[in-house]
Amino acid sequence: MPHHLARWTGLAGSALLAVAAFLGGALPGSPLRANPLSIWQGPHGPLVLAAWLVGTALLAYAWWALRDSVPSTRWALTTVGLWLLPLLVAPPLASRDVYAYACQGASYAAGINPYEQGVSALPCPWLDSISFIWRDTPAPYGPLFVVLSGAVVKATGSLTGAIVMFRLIAVAGVALTAVSLPVLARRVGVPAERAIWLALGCPLVAVHLVSGAHNDALMVGLLVAGLAVIASRPGRPGPLLGGGALLGLAAAIKVTALVVVPFAALAAIVGAYSIRALLRHGGWVVGGAVAAVGGVTVAAGLDFGWVAGLASGSDVIAWTSPSTAIGQTVGYLAVPFGGHIDALPVTRGIGVAVLALLLVWLWWRARTREPLWHAAVALAATVALAPIFHPWYWIWPLAVLAATARRTGWFIVVALVASFLVLPDGTGLPRFTKTVGAPLMTLLVIALVIRLVRSARAARQPVVAD
Repeated sequence: MPHHLARWTGLAGSALLAVAAFLGGALPGSPLRANPLSIWQGPHGPLVLAAWLVGTALLAYAWWALRDSVPSTRWALTTVGLWLLPLLVAPPLASRDVYAYACQGASYAAGINPYEQGVSALPCPWLDSISFIWRDTPAPYGPLFVVLSGAVVKATGSLTGAIVMFRLIAVAGVALTAVSLPVLARRVGVPAERAIWLALGCPLVAVHLVSGAHNDALMVGLLVAGLAVIASRPGRPGPLLGGGALLGLAAAIKVTALVVVPFAALAAIVGAYSIRALLRHGGWVVGGAVAAVGGVTVAAGLDFGWVAGLASGSDVIAWTSPSTAIGQTVGYLAVPFGGHIDALPVTRGIGVAVLALLLVWLWWRARTREPLWHAAVALAATVALAPIFHPWYWIWPLAVLAATARRTGWFIVVALVASFLVLPDGTGLPRFTKTVGAPLMTLLVIALVIRLVRSARAARQPVVAD
């Protein structure tokens, strides 16, 4: 596809998504749908679904078509900016999380610790707009975002004003990513224009970061900025301390960002790896991250209850998490034999254990080769092996992989599939397709494991000379 045609195709898709948002998006006070069929039966139902489906498909196709042929960094940034404009002025699409942000901010502004009580305790004046599952659960976000949420509610005093401010914060996160990605990509030897296109042209960014105003936008911006600073100034204490602090601030929004800190410590080393070099250079990165997280927590007057709040995310059961899908499939297979097995605690626990071992192995490998790429893979593994997978979570590894990976097909395909998993009003399709999705995901996991085992065996076999 010619690049100028891709630009306008994507813009048409974004405009259709904005239409879907206005007619049947995650509007404040709108009824929460019981299932996907409820959207079809609601006002403008067929038009909403058609605009969402065609709009997402056009945006995804335009992004995919230029994955290896972006004209320039400037062209990529201009095109992404055009694609974001329609959704920037539309109501929230595909998520109600922004209303939860506002209510958690209202709780904090009223002197309530959002890590101890759900938003229904205030009660929040906008409670009707929040999904039921999040009304009585503690906030799973870090202290920096809680403070920002409280400041937003105090400054605006209204739900509409809060939505505008949260969206501006998300745009600031996207802009920070756009500024930092070229720096990171050039240090690794990846074309800057390709990094920008893959990371920011993805439909997940337009729909979930900008329209949905997810706090992941700011988290990713700070994370990429921290990695860019560290990669461009290895061995220099000041920049390394600052880069570590940026990573710590990212973790103070979502704790997942801490996964990259050990790899960033390796990237800070000048010369060959050694324990002494790791302590001398990487210590600045770790120290900056720890100081930032601890400092924000203390300054906010909060404790570390936000870490425990992460467990509330496991209340969502969807086959998009491989460990959850396997647990569901085990339960389905037991039914014909009269068994009723809840295998989720076991399979999810195994998934977390495998993740812990995999992260250690990745870090060990990264000592002598491409620590930033290994950081991206570590983020991807964290998203894949966690008990819950939301589509916008894939933006975390996507942003770093776009700037560090040589092979791009696999993570682009995941992003494309994830773009179609949430309907305009925030209804997640995986919750209603589990009897089909869980077995298919289980088969995919089995196929991947077999392939990895075969690859490992082939790598160990000696090469026989002719």
